[in-house]
Amino acid sequence: MVRPVPDAFVAFDVHVRARQQEYVDELCALVRLPTVSAQQSAIQETARVVLERATRAGFAATAERVAGGPPTIVGEQGSGARTLLVYDHYDVQPPDPLAEWTTPPFEPTVRDGLLFGRGTSDNKGNLMARLQAIEAYKAAVGPLPLKVRVLFEGEEEIGSEHLHEFARTYADRLRADGCIWEAGYKDAAGRPTVNLGLKGICYVDLKVRGTTLDAHSSVGGIVPNAAWRLTWALASLKNERDEITVDGLMEHVRPPSAADLAVLERLPFDESGWKRIHGIDGFVGGLRGTALKQRYFLEPTCTICGLTAGYQGDGSKTVLPAVASAKVDFRLVPDLTPELVRDLLRTHLDTRGFGDVEITPHHGERPSRWPADTDVAKAAVAANRAAYGTEPVVYPLMAGSGPMAQVCDQLGIPAVGFGSGNAGSANHAPNENIAIADYIDHIRAFGRFLHAFAGNAV
Repeated sequence: MVRPVPDAFVAFDVHVRARQQEYVDELCALVRLPTVSAQQSAIQETARVVLERATRAGFAATAERVAGGPPTIVGEQGSGARTLLVYDHYDVQPPDPLAEWTTPPFEPTVRDGLLFGRGTSDNKGNLMARLQAIEAYKAAVGPLPLKVRVLFEGEEEIGSEHLHEFARTYADRLRADGCIWEAGYKDAAGRPTVNLGLKGICYVDLKVRGTTLDAHSSVGGIVPNAAWRLTWALASLKNERDEITVDGLMEHVRPPSAADLAVLERLPFDESGWKRIHGIDGFVGGLRGTALKQRYFLEPTCTICGLTAGYQGDGSKTVLPAVASAKVDFRLVPDLTPELVRDLLRTHLDTRGFGDVEITPHHGERPSRWPADTDVAKAAVAANRAAYGTEPVVYPLMAGSGPMAQVCDQLGIPAVGFGSGNAGSANHAPNENIAIADYIDHIRAFGRFLHAFAGNAV
């Protein structure tokens, strides 16, 4: 049964919905900035825009940085017994492959109630919605009932290399009783979700050089082929059942507890919806039910993200590649760390005679997981229940990664995540999107979250 909406939030909802077009237009202006951190594109410009917007929302905010890092926006406003940290990032993924976008990635476009553009879901949409929600709360409900601090960074999509040092240096401006993390999504059945942490990541390049230069393919019977060599090395990382076979890696994975398994058994998971969204007939290894959810939420991954060797153009070229390379990421769960996985991978390849496979480490982040009974988690559940009129689905971890450990684990701040995305938001892919209705609902939910975390009923 849906409880009556408190009078203050009747006015809040009216205020928010009356400004829907204004809010969407403001988000579109931010999405138009091509803030691709991998290419160092528009970072300074976007940081200036975000700083100005945070200041306009009432924050005493500044752009700070540590050596080598991008401008990072920190600020605070409000007062009360509790302090909330709001973490978001203003950088986005490269838009490639451009040919697969229906409309240009940095020209936000509305189609069928969806707003398309790079960063709409990950993460400019959540960043902007939260600033708008804070303004709306002050206008329609009253003064903020707690202190709110913001942390908006510009290199999340390339691993947040400098964030650990930044959090240490500016700890006094970041400490809080709870943190709302960047993202969250409706599931495939359209239910709001709340997540209690993130997987970590270990991202590496693998490279093999066979010959000095590319050779004529006629010598393929007697001259080593870098592409085959790399293919055999990659094949040793997983078996035909899609299980990770890197020596010793799974031995470091924390087994699920009886409580974990009970949570997974109760957790709604729309398998048909997932299949529809991804255009597949079934999941890896025929997984379903609790086993599928255990694999998705509580087990690591090993993914070939890119694979390059030899001729890639139209038509044919009979060539034996001199060099082959692959980009591989591992999504990490407790008790895996990036450093441990890199060491295990090196030893695994060497033991199998692949000492010639070079490993170049890129970004790495540790997993972070928080209990369901923290005040910030309970406030997130209550706010989503109140905003959507239904019980949210609580995930033990979000299957993606981010620098939660660099901030929240380092400073001891319990974290929770929910946001404006949907199961088909296509983060990191062409045609990234959010539903405009979901965007407005996230503003509504976030206003209630501020109220609930301050200790008020919603």
